[in-house]
Amino acid sequence: MKHLLVTGGCGFIGSNFVRYWLGQHPESRVVVYDKLTYAGRRENLADLWDSPNLSLVVGDIGDLELVGRTCQNHQIDLIVNFAAETHVDQSILGPLVFTDTNVRGTHVLLEVARELNIRLHHISTDEVYGHIADEHQSLETDNLAPRSPYAASKAAADQLVQAYAITYGLPVTITRGANNVGPYQYPEKAVPLFATNAILGEAIPVYGDGLQMRDYAHVHDHCTGIEAVLLRGVVGEVYNVGTGKEMTNLEMVDIVLDTLGQSHDLVRHVTDRPGHDRRYSMNVDKLRALGWQPKYDPKQAVAEAAKWYAQNRAWWEPIRSGEFRAYYEQQYAERLAKT
Repeated sequence: MKHLLVTGGCGFIGSNFVRYWLGQHPESRVVVYDKLTYAGRRENLADLWDSPNLSLVVGDIGDLELVGRTCQNHQIDLIVNFAAETHVDQSILGPLVFTDTNVRGTHVLLEVARELNIRLHHISTDEVYGHIADEHQSLETDNLAPRSPYAASKAAADQLVQAYAITYGLPVTITRGANNVGPYQYPEKAVPLFATNAILGEAIPVYGDGLQMRDYAHVHDHCTGIEAVLLRGVVGEVYNVGTGKEMTNLEMVDIVLDTLGQSHDLVRHVTDRPGHDRRYSMNVDKLRALGWQPKYDPKQAVAEAAKWYAQNRAWWEPIRSGEFRAYYEQQYAERLAKT
């Protein structure tokens, strides 16, 4: 695993992984392959582009010829696939692009990996398990029951990855991550949206009663979990990555506001989104058995993320205009007007 192709490496989790991997494995060469859509930003790796061990190829994972040529030119022996459309709200507004990227794009990567005999690690999500009843924690062997276009596209990709392992013997692994938070997360997602709104003194739109349960995991712990699977995991297996703990979205909002010293009067309960899963919770014992432990619990993860946005306004302030503002108005203006 000396020559890595990190797809979606300019996105939130991907850029954090690139930073972590190069720091821990300086002998590796990493090729970031990214389409540079709205959430994939060169700036996320701005201080690393001068490294001789890091390069960028701008492209779509659905481009079979370009993916294959890139892997051959750079002698890639491991593909780590972060590239995906990831936001549930966006998938409700425009679902077809989620199928194109998350399903067909993953399929293209699998075909290239099969042709060139490359190991592939696929990044998935706890949302493929769907709503989880109280007390149960999702196991890697549980049936998939996605309830949004985003989650369904990721579940389909998971099944393609596993099918290639069974049919072709392709060396693959999958990690299913909890709700990641941390540096460089695009502010459409809940924690960075609420943090940046709070910093700006704007209303915080909480869906429904805010009692949805989530495992908020720091992106650093996801990166170390992926590393553990790559180095010590069993080929062909799936591993859940999270803290094994959970909190309500209202608790998350309280932590954000308290961390930033902002008033709780900013909270507005707005109309819930369609098909909103009530609870996610994963059992992470299988990953722990590899010697992995999370550094942050959910409260620490949310607080650290909120601090990062307070300390890095120059990163997110340019984002919160133009395309983002149009999305925000479409998603929340009517909802907030009714509160």
